[in-house]
Amino acid sequence: MTPPDMSGLESALCAEVDGEVRFDAGSRGAYATDGSNYRQVPLGVVVPRTVEAGARALSVCARFDAPVLSRGGGTSLAGQSTNTAVVIDWSKYCTRLISLDPERRTCVVEPGIVLDELNRQLAGHKLQFGPKPSTHSHCALGGMIGNNSCGASAQAYGKTVDNVRRLEILTYDGQRAWVGPTPPDERARIISGGGRLAEIYGGLDRIAAEYLADIRRGYPKIPRRVSGYNLDSLLPENGFDVAKALVGSEGTLVTVLRAELDLVPVPPYQSLLVLGYDDICAAADDVSRVLEHCSPSQLEALDGRMAELMREEGAYLDSLNVLPEGDSWLMVQYSGDSQEDVDEQAHALLRAIGRGAKDADVAFSDDPEREQKMLRAREAGLGVTARPPDDRETWEGWEDSAVPPERLGDYLRDLKDLFDEFGYDHPSLYGHFGQGCVHTRIPFGLRTAEGVADFRRFVERAADLVASYGGSLSGEHGDGQSRGELLTRMFGERLVTAFGELKALFDPTNRMNPGKVVHPHPVDGQLRLGPSWRPATPATHFDFPEDAHSFDRAVMRCVGIGNCRSHSGGVMCPSYRATREEEHSTRGRARLLFEMLGGHADSAIKDGWRSTAVRDALDLCLACKGCKSDCPTGVDMATLKAEFMAHHYEGRIRPMAHYSMGYLPVWARLSRIAPALANSALHAPGLARLGKRLAGIDEARSAPVFAEESFVQWWRTRDHEKPDPADPRTVVLWPDTFSTYFHPSIARSAVRVLEDAGFRVAVPTEPVCCGLTWISTGQLPVAKKVLSHTLGVLRPYLEAGTPVIGLEPSCTAVFRADAPELMPADQDVQRLAGQVRTFAEQLVHHAPDDWRPPQLARQATVQTHCHQHAIMKFDADRELMRRAHLDAEVLDEGCCGLAGNFGFERGHHEVSLAVAEQGVLPAVRAAAPDSLVLADGFSCRTQIEEGGTGRRALHLAEVLALGLDGNLPSDHPERLADRPPEPSRTARWATTAAAAALPAGVALGLRLVRRRS
Repeated sequence: MTPPDMSGLESALCAEVDGEVRFDAGSRGAYATDGSNYRQVPLGVVVPRTVEAGARALSVCARFDAPVLSRGGGTSLAGQSTNTAVVIDWSKYCTRLISLDPERRTCVVEPGIVLDELNRQLAGHKLQFGPKPSTHSHCALGGMIGNNSCGASAQAYGKTVDNVRRLEILTYDGQRAWVGPTPPDERARIISGGGRLAEIYGGLDRIAAEYLADIRRGYPKIPRRVSGYNLDSLLPENGFDVAKALVGSEGTLVTVLRAELDLVPVPPYQSLLVLGYDDICAAADDVSRVLEHCSPSQLEALDGRMAELMREEGAYLDSLNVLPEGDSWLMVQYSGDSQEDVDEQAHALLRAIGRGAKDADVAFSDDPEREQKMLRAREAGLGVTARPPDDRETWEGWEDSAVPPERLGDYLRDLKDLFDEFGYDHPSLYGHFGQGCVHTRIPFGLRTAEGVADFRRFVERAADLVASYGGSLSGEHGDGQSRGELLTRMFGERLVTAFGELKALFDPTNRMNPGKVVHPHPVDGQLRLGPSWRPATPATHFDFPEDAHSFDRAVMRCVGIGNCRSHSGGVMCPSYRATREEEHSTRGRARLLFEMLGGHADSAIKDGWRSTAVRDALDLCLACKGCKSDCPTGVDMATLKAEFMAHHYEGRIRPMAHYSMGYLPVWARLSRIAPALANSALHAPGLARLGKRLAGIDEARSAPVFAEESFVQWWRTRDHEKPDPADPRTVVLWPDTFSTYFHPSIARSAVRVLEDAGFRVAVPTEPVCCGLTWISTGQLPVAKKVLSHTLGVLRPYLEAGTPVIGLEPSCTAVFRADAPELMPADQDVQRLAGQVRTFAEQLVHHAPDDWRPPQLARQATVQTHCHQHAIMKFDADRELMRRAHLDAEVLDEGCCGLAGNFGFERGHHEVSLAVAEQGVLPAVRAAAPDSLVLADGFSCRTQIEEGGTGRRALHLAEVLALGLDGNLPSDHPERLADRPPEPSRTARWATTAAAAALPAGVALGLRLVRRRS
């Protein structure tokens, strides 16, 4: 369906559309897939700056006969947001809440606004949009309308279709109108007016009349019928609602430009009742009884298989630990205007079903935090089941069927029998059981011809099964390509014919998201994998032990869930939050790496490791590792980036920043020759600017100041006896580059606190390094050599089992995560990974029972280092601060933005600060003057100090050491911290003068030599 004049199409879009027009390989690769099994490389991507620009883009595409696909968050699980078409991405700019009427409880929005962002703006009016799918942090309202999204809250508020009042639509041929409920007299007026709109309404009138009996008879009478077009909305008893008829049409009929939505009050009180059962079928059997006795706002279920997967992964354990006894659970949530009322609803249900609140298989809570903890286990279902710990690949394809709730238990038994028949071992079953909707991911064999054939046979059999129960192929995720071909099995030939007539009425040339729902591509066509997929299997530096030692399997951890596109909370993904660009999300980068593997003949990326498109997408990756912990499937983009750069620059000149920042530990050691001179040179007017330019450093960045005396120099002069490595009190304090050469007061403070706790401290005095800066710049062979040397120095301690205490989180994370993947066969590396601890871990878990930290009694604003968040976690730090009586506000607003070398490199400063302004800098500016600002990471402290906060952040070791001295000052306690000062103005100018005089002196000397000769 590629239009003949592609260059003309691109030129016209660039000339006529106010927005970003991208037909490059990188953009096309990033949009080639969604959250489904399917892959279609788009013709190009348009990111309109306004709704009117988006409408103009559609007009240009129509002129060139180019197919069009509207896209929001791109999280679709049925293939409806991937197509060989011009993709119009509304999610970057078209995100406004246009108007709000709190009295009528309505609002008008643009299609790209994210659900959580909309609800955040509505919160002040105590209103919300009712449906809330699990992707609420990043799904766009336009996508929700296109998909007819639901979520757990649909139990109370219905599907998206039940909450849409009017839509402003645009057809492919240019007809634009607001549509909604249309009484007969208004229809007659529109039809009598003539023109394209009259043709559309006349056609709708005819379809509704001709298929009236079929619609009434053929549509399942269940709460979660999402499959098919909403022809039932055109019935007289439903008000001939054209807007509702178009909801769920997946962009195959019209483009939605704006939407008027109904809103609901935010319930002020909630409670949660969790009921345990012997198995998931027993839980399903009890749904009807539960609904008979109450009207919950949510009725969710999860099974023992999901809980088992979580325990194996070590994920969501805090959620599992508060669930009652049982192998499967129903979660019944109540909402209301008073706590007494919602609590009584829960207790009334317990009385009705013969259970008590204190029974072992019952858990009740009206504490919001505990409720969210329990519900989090259910909401995490897709991520947990998408990549099980046993490394099986599971896929969508039959992940959201729905049946009448009263028949759910029997349906699950038959579905499990079908799993067994096909050898699909033990898929998890969970979902929105109160509405009969079941979620699962199945280990289809989509890499082989036999596996794909089984996949087709299974979904055909499953479609017949759900139809026999009076159910729906889709109860939430839509039809797209996954179920479009199966609709006849559910609706019959006549209704599917009616769907085709509706499609022909709105889109007679089949250019709106073609191949989805109507005239669909085969269910086993355009697969992301498929039997013909033959990816490259390159040799790698990292071992990827959790991915069957395979780079391509590590890349394929991304299944398109899209959590990396969230706008707040957690760490992932800072570059997306700053740019709102798909290519700069974890998902977008993973998609490009997938294309780079070259498994398909039409891969957008043709140049493998040398790809500039992949390099450019990875350039703004901060390597924060937030995705390793925050991504539901554990994508580790920092490691993938390092691997890519190692190959991309192999045998080539690298960017200068890779030498200046990558070799920072070397330059830091050389600074010991003359630290004052080094500082003056790095800050001298003119000279510093020239040096930054040559080194690839952004001119807006200040060079860090070297300490006059390094930590190791101080340690050598200290009167101490070298401890025995075998002594259980001995710990090795790791002298990382940052705590040794830039902020040695941190390491000195750590020595003092550790010794106060009864430990005997050892410090390696010869040059050692973890290799972090070489890893982050992709210089992996050098990193291995550095690590090998370090292991030799540490060997006596490693063999004795001596703990190694890290102060800099990024260096500690290297020992615990990166080094074992780089050198998997090295026994010392494995020992080090097991023996390295954070400062807080050592004091919380291994200090003598009678040791107490100093009592600080202060408020603290705390920035967690991203690598600590991802690898070591922050639990021990929270506990240590609690014991020290610190009232800590631990920020949940992501990366600081500096991210080691990233924020120093030329071209990154603007993004670096944009990331910081998302959370950490505003929070620090708002901190009370007498509070502490804590940040264990050198990058975090630097960004806070240079980010216009007027504050200096301290390491937790410094704070505890200051506490040992007594009371901290009441105002700006960080004044007591020892930091190397910048060189004086006189020293800086003297260095500039000396540098300027040097060439003149050399020239004069040469002249004198010539005269004498």
